[in-house]
Amino acid sequence: MTLLAAALSACGQQAPQGGAGANGPMPVGVVSLKTQDIQIERELPGRTVAHRSAEIRPQVGGILQKRLFTEGSEVSAGQVLYQIDDASFKASYESASAALARAQASLLSSKLKAERYQELIAINGVSRQENDDAQAAFLQAKADVAAATAAQQVAKINLNYSQLRSPISGRIGKSSVSEGALLAVGQATALATVQQLDPIYVDISQSSAELLRLKSEFATAQPTKQGLPVRLITEDGREFAHEGRLQFADATVDAETGGVTLRVLVPNPDKTLLPGMFVRAKLATAEVQKAVLIPQQALIRTPKGQANVMVVDKNGQAQAVPVKASRTVGDQWLISEGLQGNEQLIVEGLQKVLPGMPVKAEPAKTQSQAQPQASAAARQ
Repeated sequence: MTLLAAALSACGQQAPQGGAGANGPMPVGVVSLKTQDIQIERELPGRTVAHRSAEIRPQVGGILQKRLFTEGSEVSAGQVLYQIDDASFKASYESASAALARAQASLLSSKLKAERYQELIAINGVSRQENDDAQAAFLQAKADVAAATAAQQVAKINLNYSQLRSPISGRIGKSSVSEGALLAVGQATALATVQQLDPIYVDISQSSAELLRLKSEFATAQPTKQGLPVRLITEDGREFAHEGRLQFADATVDAETGGVTLRVLVPNPDKTLLPGMFVRAKLATAEVQKAVLIPQQALIRTPKGQANVMVVDKNGQAQAVPVKASRTVGDQWLISEGLQGNEQLIVEGLQKVLPGMPVKAEPAKTQSQAQPQASAAARQ
């Protein structure tokens, strides 16, 4: 291969016509190139994230009396998960209710007195001071009722908080406490976590420079109203049954890593995907028309890094053709410049031929594997 690369880099140097030896032209394996339309896919690593997640924490302190769920089960929004001993909260609520009733009774008495004095003052039946005192007492009684009502509401809220309910529907994990534990408001450890797994998110982290490249590729794709389609490959190498949709790219670049997060929404009805799983996301970023794909073994490079391929010309001679390989597509190279798609490409016997050498073109043994499929995926 070193000899071949050196020969390709030599300007205008060609092998003599008799370079094949006494046995005639050198046999080489070739594939007949053709153009085709292909869908380019970009494969990116990502992690699954719950669609919604809620940590269950106490909003009042007390002794945990009951745990009312099975760990790992599905729970519904509003379902009671824990019961805190509510005896003191019930007593506080009943006391607040009694205080409210007393304030309401006092308000009624003050209201009637204020109305009578308002009538008597017109005929000088009471002094102005007595009437003013009666009106002030009525206003104070109204304020007492408002304060008692608020106190009753607080007591009712605390009583309701003695039952810890799930704010969302989803799957609940393990419980960090058991019956008899003392719970406190603002404690650091959550009692349990509920996560909505259907649908589920896949977060993909990309550099800001890579995001700009992706956007240019997305411009040639055909997005739908729901977003660009995304297929997932799970950790065991299998393709996930449900297709996701690219939702958005984060509006902020991480100053430390220079990364940007892309988020994909994926249906997960069987709860196969769990938060924290590693997956690979395939994004259909562009469609290339009349693409020329060649086997990877056909591409050779000169010492200066120039990419070349060897083709058989119309005179039956091997010729070096400079090309530009833009990316890999599966196990192929996508050629953007240098080939028209109708050449006979040498893929076998490259080490034995030089530019200008007569060759005998024979179908390559790997020709059936050399031709790409129209749905090939680009990996970079």
